Amino acid sequence: MAQLNLNVTPEFERDLREYMKRRGFTRKSDALRRALREAVARESGAGEEDYRRWLGLGVRAPLRRKRRYLSEDDLWS
Repeated sequence: MAQLNLNVTPEFERDLREYMKRRGFTRKSDALRRALREAVARESGAGEEDYRRWLGLGVRAPLRRKRRYLSEDDLWS
């Protein structure tokens, strides 16, 4: 396994610790590996969401059987 040494700024160190806290990492090396993988996936487009499965979702939702208001006039009275 190759070793990589980095000199980082205090701001980077602070941001890395925050990232580690949010993601539950205990080691900096694991956090850096994950962050780098996520960045590469984002840049390559591999992490893009596919929203096609959402199409027609509203149509498949069950309709309310008992109407709450019989007419628009009931709604405003």
